[in-house]
Amino acid sequence: MIELNAVSMHYTLGASRIDVLRSIDLRIATGERVAIVGPSGSGKTTLLVLLAGLERPSAGSVALDGLRLDALSADALADLRRDRIGIVFQSFHLVPSLNALDNVALPLQIAGHRDAAAQARAQLERIGLADRATHYPSQLSGGEQQRVAIARATVHSPKVLLADEPTGNLDDHTREGIRDLLFAVNADSDTTLVLVTHDLDFAGRCDRVLRLHEGRLSERVSDRGRRAIPA
Repeated sequence: MIELNAVSMHYTLGASRIDVLRSIDLRIATGERVAIVGPSGSGKTTLLVLLAGLERPSAGSVALDGLRLDALSADALADLRRDRIGIVFQSFHLVPSLNALDNVALPLQIAGHRDAAAQARAQLERIGLADRATHYPSQLSGGEQQRVAIARATVHSPKVLLADEPTGNLDDHTREGIRDLLFAVNADSDTTLVLVTHDLDFAGRCDRVLRLHEGRLSERVSDRGRRAIPA
């Protein structure tokens, strides 16, 4: 589902060049759950941004579902994100002037679905928030806002779900519920999940854990035959 070949990313700041990612190769299978961990500033969010096609790499190629993102126009990339990618952020990014139902329906409305409201309502029911459909973000708890954000990111049944620290702003009890919800979405629809997190317990529930350090990616096979971060 996801293929990176020799992907590098750098930024120029004045006369200085900042190398964020260095020649990364990566393959992620359809339906796989992959966690990306590493210290702050190691390039985790930058990698997610490249997977979403929000930026182009300085070198190398990124392909999603057989499509090379560098070969797509800006409009084609927008269509790809609309149809095949869901993104969940740490800070929810709900539209404050829209209630929960309208926030979830928004991507469907943009795509021209006539039954956007009905699909959004069904999605809220799946995540247990049907009774909050008319509530605005300011009237929802942090956990409820994140559940709405996940419903919005998955209402169009994306092939890839990208989550950037989705439990970072939540308390321990709420965090566990969001973990369960993301994995339920992955299991129910065979959505490929790529998760950036500092939460090693969360990461440990994935099929593989990749570690980014100084722009380089590493992994190893654990004794249980699964992937884990290097010691």
